[in-house]
Amino acid sequence: MVKKILFGLVAVFIVIQFIHPQKNLSNDHLYDVSSKYAVPTDVKNILQVACNDCHSNKTEYPWYSNLQPVAWILADHVNDGKRHLNFSEFTSRPVAYQNHKFEETIEMIKEGEMPLPSYTYFGLHSGAKLTEAQKQILIKWAETNMDSLKSQYGADSLVMRRPQGPPPGK
Repeated sequence: MVKKILFGLVAVFIVIQFIHPQKNLSNDHLYDVSSKYAVPTDVKNILQVACNDCHSNKTEYPWYSNLQPVAWILADHVNDGKRHLNFSEFTSRPVAYQNHKFEETIEMIKEGEMPLPSYTYFGLHSGAKLTEAQKQILIKWAETNMDSLKSQYGADSLVMRRPQGPPPGK
């Protein structure tokens, strides 16, 4: 009985190796954050190594991303990261959204929520583990861009508004 179960598991493992999720390889830069905001070389390098795999339209996949179910987990992780923040589509969004994402970037870095600890477990993607100096560089960059937005747009334009639904009781 145990042999049959093991054989079945091995067969399933082999079959799922032929089912691959779509990879994040478009590398479209039309609305990239760098199309509107200055991205100094040090910031660009940090973003490339630590952020862009999950927060852009171009992921550099590790060797193990070709194994199932790891590829599905990575694809889900990348899609979730892009849903929260996508530097490749950054400027296609309203200015208030851009300002809010800079603010969130600062908050996530200060609170140690980014990069995700699970992303650097066991030495995997160790380049994503930010030093204090790198954290300060990214925070200063985001703050500088927020200051620039404040000087260009009225304070009201930088506030995220929730869509208004029908009045209560209707």
